[in-house]
Amino acid sequence: MAAHADFVTDSKLNLGLRTLYYDNDYRDNTSGPSRTAELAQGFKLDYQSGYTDGPVGVGINALGLMGVTLDSGRGRHQGSSMIPSDGDGPADEWSRLGVTFKMKASKTELLAGTLFPKLPILVANDGRLLQQTFQGAMVTSSELDGLTLVGGKLDKATGRGSTDRTGLAVGGGREQSDSFTFAGFDYKLGSNLLLQYYHASLKDYYRQDFIGAVHTLPIGETQKLKTDLRYFRSRAQGANADGQSGYQVAGFTQDGDGKIDNDTWSATFTYTVNGHSLLAGYQKVSDHSAFVQPNQASLGGGVEAAGSSTYLYTDRLASNFTRAGQATRYAQYGYDFAALGVPGLTTSIMYLDSDSIKNAKGGDQREWERDLSLGYVIQSGSFKGLGFVWLNALLHSEAVPNQSQNRLLVTYTLSLF
Repeated sequence: MAAHADFVTDSKLNLGLRTLYYDNDYRDNTSGPSRTAELAQGFKLDYQSGYTDGPVGVGINALGLMGVTLDSGRGRHQGSSMIPSDGDGPADEWSRLGVTFKMKASKTELLAGTLFPKLPILVANDGRLLQQTFQGAMVTSSELDGLTLVGGKLDKATGRGSTDRTGLAVGGGREQSDSFTFAGFDYKLGSNLLLQYYHASLKDYYRQDFIGAVHTLPIGETQKLKTDLRYFRSRAQGANADGQSGYQVAGFTQDGDGKIDNDTWSATFTYTVNGHSLLAGYQKVSDHSAFVQPNQASLGGGVEAAGSSTYLYTDRLASNFTRAGQATRYAQYGYDFAALGVPGLTTSIMYLDSDSIKNAKGGDQREWERDLSLGYVIQSGSFKGLGFVWLNALLHSEAVPNQSQNRLLVTYTLSLF
């Protein structure tokens, strides 16, 4: 009876609601859609059980995702990255279900099934109506104070606007890999320093090492300076290293053979005081190929199956500034209006400027992006937790068509039990 009580009474069921209006104007694009503009409603039913009693507890999580088209059309859907296609127009609705089995002993947990990792070597994308999910198994252990160990293997992914699972690849790769393995650790030295190391391997594409360090320096009682250093080393393996057709990475490569050979590093500094935050940083991508992490965009599932995130400060609304050779300087100012007695209201503006992008025709290209955000979450009353967000991006690029993008989001999570 005790085991049953723990499993049931610790269970949670939440219904997440997300309304998203997504408008992307490609301005002078001549080789694809000139504009996409759509409105959709997302539902996320998230069940998480407790654990059974005993030295090894077991449980189950279940995730139901559904999207409903509210406003779209043939002329505004082409090239959509939010709503899947049905024939030559948008689907009326789409959905998927994920189940995750879990086991826990002491401070070690195993998850197997549907996962949405957030690690330096893989970040599940949540930039549209429904989140991207992966299939596989993952172990997290925090038995030693300050040290968290992580390891796992993934073999499938489902895109943020898709109902279909695919294998794994990189941007440009047309052949599926069935194995992404990873292991690493986060180690906290005191309360102000975090050290990280991760190794990942995407079979037939690349192996990657990540080293990171985050330090927070208190300055008096109300100020602090955070330093965030990141370095990725990515090298070809398997079919990509052998030059087999279909396993090439997109974009410029040193010998034009699509082989992965990349080093990417960044240094970012954030100063905060009394609600103000000022961020400045620099990122450099080496010349031989673009930065890589899993990206299923080229596997043939349509634009809606694409979409990936990276563990980089330059992973922005319109671009991620990861092309071969790209050197990016970036700065952001943010303000939390809680300092003025308006909790829940935040805003920020970010500017990124880059050059030295390599291209097959020779010469270097440039691009810049300016992002704005404004958000408010109701803090009390009947609508506590109801959130409103406006995101705006302007991209000028010599590598891709210029873009002007707006996203309007309304979010709310209802606790069912």
